[in-house]
Amino acid sequence: MVETLLAIGIVASIFVGFNIGGSSTGIAWGPPVGAGIVKKTTAAALMTFFVFLGGWTVGRNVMDTLSEGIITIDLTLTAGVAVLFFIGLGILIANIFGVPVPTSMTTVGAIAGLGLATDTLNYATIAEIISWWVVTPVIGFWIGGVIGRYIYPEVNRRVQIKKSDGPLLTLDQDGTIPKPTFGPNTTWIELGSTAVVLVIGCYMAFSAGASNVPNAAAPLVGGAGGLPNDTAIIIATLAIGIGGFTIARRTMESVGGELSDIPLLAALFVMVTASTITTLLSWIGIPISLVMATVMTIVGIGWGRATRPITFREAVSRDVEDREIVPGAITAEEMEGKPAAPIGEEEPEEVLDAGDLFNPRAVVKYVSMWIIGPSVSTILAYGFFVLLPGIA
Repeated sequence: MVETLLAIGIVASIFVGFNIGGSSTGIAWGPPVGAGIVKKTTAAALMTFFVFLGGWTVGRNVMDTLSEGIITIDLTLTAGVAVLFFIGLGILIANIFGVPVPTSMTTVGAIAGLGLATDTLNYATIAEIISWWVVTPVIGFWIGGVIGRYIYPEVNRRVQIKKSDGPLLTLDQDGTIPKPTFGPNTTWIELGSTAVVLVIGCYMAFSAGASNVPNAAAPLVGGAGGLPNDTAIIIATLAIGIGGFTIARRTMESVGGELSDIPLLAALFVMVTASTITTLLSWIGIPISLVMATVMTIVGIGWGRATRPITFREAVSRDVEDREIVPGAITAEEMEGKPAAPIGEEEPEEVLDAGDLFNPRAVVKYVSMWIIGPSVSTILAYGFFVLLPGIA
């Protein structure tokens, strides 16, 4: 019986990890793939390796919170398998609405529902987690706002990340030992910028592993007959990797298209900020959604860049009469490599015609899923474990 239950749990874990891989790989590697800097297969391979590193190291702290911290008893294998199915249901709902899956929040909701049904919920821990869910979007927005208003325009004027025709590196076979050399059109600047893009992509993959591997692994490690932590992490990583090599190929093409059409340089600022927020919270054991930090950083950078024509006080108070906020400022390709207008001055015409920075309806939909996802999983798990208390 235990072996059958464990087998079902492994299948459910693979399903969850597979879908996480499809979503997270697109978020981490979509911008570099879209810019032609890295191929999809290479991106998926790097994603798998660094997801494993993130899950194996920082992710263990999140696993402890999920398996032991949210409820005052250990999460049993039977309850863990049920939780995995609720996570899968949350993924299905998110996919139907076409938004990235708030897997960490859905996982916490399902375990919290178990705790409510069995009167074992650790209210102090769940309050701390929810408080970080409230604070994290604010942190992401304001960090993005500072970057967009003061830092991004200056960096954008000095740095252009472009992919030249032909290979980046080739092998010089004239000597006894072949050695790498520049491609026909490669420059030192292009080589350096490519290396930075790859490092940032790997960093975001590490962050995704720290926050998402525990969601697929933690429910399998509790109680008699459960898997060892290391084995559960490996299974979750392999599932995420399979998702990265398969369904993520499409998400890498389309990521960011609905929310914002931002250039690669702005995307790199977003990736570094979101990854740092997520990694730090995972380090202290807080289950957090990488998507949450990413979306709000994008919105913050856009807000900061768009409000440069007005003062900070006017931007915050919305006390604006004769100044125009430029929603398309960060998407204007014509402005790459050119100085931005000083703060308080009107933007040039090409910026005014650049289009919307982000789709407000898309932002509302994302934020709604952050609320709906964990709420639905909590309610369903609560009802399930009330009706079948013996499973817990």
